[in-house]
Amino acid sequence: MASDCLPTRADLTLSVLTSQRRPAVLRAVRLGPCLEKWTVEYLGQKGGDKEVKIHVSTVPQMDFLHKNFAYKTLPFNEFVKRASERKHSDFFLCEDESYYLRSLGEDVRREPADLSKQFPDLAEDFNIPQFFAADQFFSSVFRISSCGLQLWTHYDVMDNLLAQVTGMKRVVLYSPQDALHLYLSGDKSEVLDIDSPDLKRFPEFVKAKRYECVLEPGDLLFIPALWFHNTLALQFGVGVNVFWRHLPADSYDKKDPYGNKDPVAASRALQALERALHTLDELPADYRDFYGRRMIQRIQKRTYSDSLTRTATREDPDGTLPSSQLTKPG
Repeated sequence: MASDCLPTRADLTLSVLTSQRRPAVLRAVRLGPCLEKWTVEYLGQKGGDKEVKIHVSTVPQMDFLHKNFAYKTLPFNEFVKRASERKHSDFFLCEDESYYLRSLGEDVRREPADLSKQFPDLAEDFNIPQFFAADQFFSSVFRISSCGLQLWTHYDVMDNLLAQVTGMKRVVLYSPQDALHLYLSGDKSEVLDIDSPDLKRFPEFVKAKRYECVLEPGDLLFIPALWFHNTLALQFGVGVNVFWRHLPADSYDKKDPYGNKDPVAASRALQALERALHTLDELPADYRDFYGRRMIQRIQKRTYSDSLTRTATREDPDGTLPSSQLTKPG
């Protein structure tokens, strides 16, 4: 399937980037000493034997919906060593198993991940880009994966930056306006293989416009909230994912340490919709069909934003995303 790459734009600024609500790659960002220091040996030394919960899979395409992986625990230094290897002398499932770390808070049920708390020595090497006010910060997540590891397509409800520190990573994105073509189950797409999709099972998927970039060390990808993304590690890679609250703080679920639950108002609306649909079950099939179509029409009139579509078409006639160089001290 064809995809659109990211051209270069020299006029890209932080304010323009966040206000347009569209992804963009920032090249050659000065993320700090991490770009030179974060070798496998250094990471293992600084991270030490702190135990981390990881995903382990016999196949490189991880599927969260069907849980084709196991949760395991390893000392951080042993995890980094294994994740950097192609074949393992020590393993859980098989000698070519794949590893993935998404760091967690100390109290996984209450605390968001924070690099400065879970890995303070490594955090000193990484400069968080100032895209947001300090009180908007939500989490900084360590993401470390084996070469070839691919993560499922999903969306987040907060704006975030994906900083690539080591290795190369392909990221494929889809617009929120293409949600109807992605076969959603919650916040995740059921289309696991986005490169060779099963079009008999997912015929509408071809209508979703694909945007693609390859991140190299020192690159930042701005991912606006609700944009779907799928990542593929082209090499063993280390990154830091920084999330912040771009909506008022009370818009978010206060009991959500991962930052991926729908905003409170959206959750209430979805719950109300489920109640309405259960009410329609009291009617015969032809009536349910008729009033279901009326409900869809009402929802489209009240919620669909033509201006978003027009803006995307006007600013992005060829379907490309902006890319620019942005350097920061450090």
